[in-house]
Amino acid sequence: MPVKELRELGKDELAQKRAELKEEIFHLRLRRATGRLEAPMKLRQNRRELARVETIMRERELKGAEG
Repeated sequence: MPVKELRELGKDELAQKRAELKEEIFHLRLRRATGRLEAPMKLRQNRRELARVETIMRERELKGAEG
């Protein structure tokens, strides 16, 4: 999901997206450990998207504390 679309999501939607990504990363890591991971780049992409979501959440948190 592009950053522009992530920024348009609400607080609850971002939290839900974060939970989904964490769960998917867990499952991908499990598959990698058992040797059944078919697309290794999927893990990297999900970790980066999770970082983007957490960055947006943190930016909003700091913006709310300032204003």
